[in-house]
Amino acid sequence: MSPENLMDQLKTQLAQAYAEEFLQTVRGKCFEKCITKPGSSLSGSESSCTSRCVDRYIEATGIISRALFSFQR
Repeated sequence: MSPENLMDQLKTQLAQAYAEEFLQTVRGKCFEKCITKPGSSLSGSESSCTSRCVDRYIEATGIISRALFSFQR
């Protein structure tokens, strides 16, 4: 395996690991914050709270990522 292929494979694995960690973190934090009475479906307020929570988490992650990448340059 060439060094370039190995690097591509490592990047792919890191991206997958990051995505899984991101989803687990968001799921845990937003569930804890928004789901007050777990059941077979979400109430309207739980659904909108979860949506806002995920949106805020994605936005915060983007801000942090941009700050880190601009700091490294």
